Amino acid sequence: MKQMCGIVTFVDNEAPQVKDSLIQTMMNRIIHRGPDDAGHFVDQGVAMGFRRLSFIDVKSGAQPIFNEDDSKAITFNGEIYNFKPLREELIELGHHFTTHADTEVILHGYEEWGAEVTKRLRGMFAFLIWDREKQELFGARDHFGIKPLYYGKMNGTFFAGSEIKAFLDHPNFNKELNKAALKPFMTFQYPALDETFFKGIFKLPEGHYFYYRNGEFSMAQYWDAEFAAEDESFEEAVDKIEAAVSESVKAHSFADEGIKVGSFLSAGVDSSYVTAMMRPDETFSIGFDQGYDETKQARELAQKLNLKNTDATLTNDEAFHTFPLIQYYLDEPDSNPSVVPLYFLTKLAKDHGYKAMLSGEGADELFAGYTAYGYNTNSKAIKWLTNRLAKLPKAKRERVANWLKHHKNFHGRLHMYNNLAAARDSFIGQARVFTPEEAEAILQPAYQQAPSVQEIVDRTYDRIDDQAVPELSKKQYLDIHQWMPGDILLKADKMSMANSLELRVPLLDKEMMKVAGHTPAKYLLTDQGTKWAFRMAANRHLPEEWATREKLGFPVPVREWLRQKDFYEEVLAIFKQDFVGEFFDQAKLLAMAQANFEGKTDDRRKLWTIYTFLVWYKLYFIDNFNPHEEVELVKEGAKA
Repeated sequence: MKQMCGIVTFVDNEAPQVKDSLIQTMMNRIIHRGPDDAGHFVDQGVAMGFRRLSFIDVKSGAQPIFNEDDSKAITFNGEIYNFKPLREELIELGHHFTTHADTEVILHGYEEWGAEVTKRLRGMFAFLIWDREKQELFGARDHFGIKPLYYGKMNGTFFAGSEIKAFLDHPNFNKELNKAALKPFMTFQYPALDETFFKGIFKLPEGHYFYYRNGEFSMAQYWDAEFAAEDESFEEAVDKIEAAVSESVKAHSFADEGIKVGSFLSAGVDSSYVTAMMRPDETFSIGFDQGYDETKQARELAQKLNLKNTDATLTNDEAFHTFPLIQYYLDEPDSNPSVVPLYFLTKLAKDHGYKAMLSGEGADELFAGYTAYGYNTNSKAIKWLTNRLAKLPKAKRERVANWLKHHKNFHGRLHMYNNLAAARDSFIGQARVFTPEEAEAILQPAYQQAPSVQEIVDRTYDRIDDQAVPELSKKQYLDIHQWMPGDILLKADKMSMANSLELRVPLLDKEMMKVAGHTPAKYLLTDQGTKWAFRMAANRHLPEEWATREKLGFPVPVREWLRQKDFYEEVLAIFKQDFVGEFFDQAKLLAMAQANFEGKTDDRRKLWTIYTFLVWYKLYFIDNFNPHEEVELVKEGAKA
């Protein structure tokens, strides 16, 4: 049983009839996550709701699902790829199933193994189980944080669910901005704290579960990414990667008869490799009418693989003016420009009758695909010198790095520093928009009090720094726990579910992590390029041009937008609004925008990040925007 949905639950002592009305209102806020069906359960202690996007076992997979004696109920968002063998094992242990849904496997697994069930699951998931006898809520989030799960307690009510917006309509929810979230966001471009932009609401960390009982919350980690390189040849490493990708793509491609599953296809190696292994009936690509357009390369590869590719070209006007709606669906601001094409890409697939798509997220983090990890210079001499220095003992290598850090700039200095310095001292992840000093220069004093960038990354480095692993692995570990759940997976889930589409990520799987964690770092980041062993596995199924093409990300013409007069004036219109002065030195902000537009400076990425926050804040805190209400008003108007 594969089904995506939205789940929302609250625990308090209100009367069941009050809960019943509230939970249905809260479910309707996330109807986009599951337009096919809905269900809810209410008792004296809890209200559980879900919206459903059905794939398999459509008739008997409705949620909440109960165990044999109705003492436990579960709501679940995700897919469990090993649910069939788990189901057989649980039947042998005496459990009775009433559905063929993977949801019920989790429930009976919890009865049998308790919280240890999380360690047995393979897949992407966020689920909540209510124990009616203990009056206890148990919840868990998958290994990497592919599916979101938020929680918080306000005015005696405990909330948990797939999206923060589902909590907004509850009378005990206090909608208050978390002032500490803004400054880190300006550096990282995404929500970088466990506490969200909504004060008192938190993200359950990836690989964790929680209990809530008698007003007390407790949380524990059940899984973590591990790096322990094996002694193997390059060819052996490539063989293992190829086998893992093949198996994972097959597991992620499963669906019931009549359900269409396709794949996204870009110019890059990750989605191309997934597509080559899957061979779907149809692939989808998106491009812009300005700047670099990768649909041409996607079309070419589809022809070489004898596949049907459907693509679309976004106009600047269409993309720019949909941006506020995109920020609403994200729950929290994210200034990664790729949220825009991803929204339209998932919409394109949905409009062509697809309910599920495979994508290439995860390969860069697991197999070291980012140039920011090191070796991003074209100079052979600098590479040679860096390689020689990298072989020095740790203490001497770090002394050289410290000298490079404080030396005046010369060609190759940053490349050498980034490859010789300890990860903790040189790497904060894939995004660095504002430096902390630049953020402080424009923020109002009330928003300058926040955890520092170093404090934020140190909490992750502290968990791996005492392990005997290469500095490259530490950088990957940071991205796996910060960049990936905070940005990559956040936008993947929210943009696909905004269009009622399931997004599957076969390259991001705990079985894939076993292979990636055992692959020697020297086979990943090489003089030939990033994630080289992965690329060579892909090269067995793709033309070399696709396997070795430099990573481009999702090219989005944000820089062009902020130099075009009509778009610039729209951005400026928000910058001039009265509420902006609450957060920023408005005079400095307007001066920055004017200098940028005149070409005197290039602060377009910074301006876009501020614009993103302001658009999001206006939607949630000023306009109280709800697109589902807007749709209903349009329908009523049409009837009239």
